[in-house]
Amino acid sequence: MRRRVVVTGMGMVTPVGRDLESSWGALLAGRSGVARISLFDAQSFPTQIAAEVKEFELPSYIPRDDADHYAEFSRNTQFALAAAGMAFRDAGYDDLKRPEPGLFGVYLGAGEGQQDFPRFVDCVHRASKDTNRVNYAEFVRHGLERLHPIHEAEQEPGTASAHLASYLDARGPNASCLTACAASAQAIGEAVELIRYGDADVMLSGGTHSMIHPFGVTGFNLLTALSTRNDDPERASRPFDRDRDGFIIGEGAGMVMLEELDHARRRGARIYGEILGYGSTADAFRLTDSHDEGRGAITCMNEAFRDSGIDPSRIDYINAHGTSTEVNDRIETMAIKRSLGDSAYTVPISSTKSMMGHLIAATGSVEAIVCLLAIRDGVVPPTVNLEHPSPDCDLDYIPGEARELKVDLALSNSFGFGGQNIALILGRYQG
Repeated sequence: MRRRVVVTGMGMVTPVGRDLESSWGALLAGRSGVARISLFDAQSFPTQIAAEVKEFELPSYIPRDDADHYAEFSRNTQFALAAAGMAFRDAGYDDLKRPEPGLFGVYLGAGEGQQDFPRFVDCVHRASKDTNRVNYAEFVRHGLERLHPIHEAEQEPGTASAHLASYLDARGPNASCLTACAASAQAIGEAVELIRYGDADVMLSGGTHSMIHPFGVTGFNLLTALSTRNDDPERASRPFDRDRDGFIIGEGAGMVMLEELDHARRRGARIYGEILGYGSTADAFRLTDSHDEGRGAITCMNEAFRDSGIDPSRIDYINAHGTSTEVNDRIETMAIKRSLGDSAYTVPISSTKSMMGHLIAATGSVEAIVCLLAIRDGVVPPTVNLEHPSPDCDLDYIPGEARELKVDLALSNSFGFGGQNIALILGRYQG
């Protein structure tokens, strides 16, 4: 018998807020987190703007001794620790009251850690200063002298989930997926499956990522995927608008505590909502482009509806992937129409990437949390900067201002490079 899975704790660190409620308040107010890049000198880059997490200090989230231990680790890991600690405490757990370790697991969507770029470049320079080619023997020698071993270990995407398992004493299933922009939504879906079929009672799931560094920005510039609206940062992310010119790279983390329903009931846990449906597909197309007819996205949403047993016409709100790229916004619009039929024209939709930017591997979990907060509070966030809707993006994208709306059922879409597609259906808890 398939067990029901509910959400009992949430935490997030985003470009618009340092915790759950401040992030939510900023999204409802339509405040943008996009500004000039401060984490490195980006003046020579085509894109010089991003959505950074501001004034982040790990000791604000976890005890000083623990924070000092993780001081040399990447922003990925530090964001994960902060958001996970929030979700753990929000679920009513603490040092004295913890889940049974063997039935408590971690499943993250996490990206690769950040290279120690200045020292890396210095090693390359030292190994090539007398020639036009890199002397790899010299590079290794300088690297062993100058590169930090922790920074190298942080290149493994599974590092963050390992840290969280150790920090929270979660000895059950532990996994990490790197399916690009769909990763943390997929992690939630897979964690739900582990609970549904008895492999765990409690799972910490979500995502963490920061690609606001020279390698990350260079890579997306080479793909011509980023906005270059450098002189107007707050208006650069424009999902579904005719003048969109690319997405804004962001960073952060979003974590949820997932529990088997009876387990949550027995301990009197507060329940934010239930994960009702999960769909996962691949376009089997090009690495960087969605399929022209949206076949993976359509099938993914349809699979989530089948998994949940919910008719598409019952969806009250959609948090769109909505990246602000020409192709993604057009194809997602088409896919929603084909999956939801006539109800696509009446369901409110928004893209919170218009304010937070694109948190890459962390984006799906943060947007799932947004859906749960909309269910809790009866209000949905807007899509800002939607001033001139693109002719092929003709749905109700909640432009400009938040909207009061009773939300019982929400759909969250996440589509990633490589053609990964994830859809989650989240619902109000019905005892």
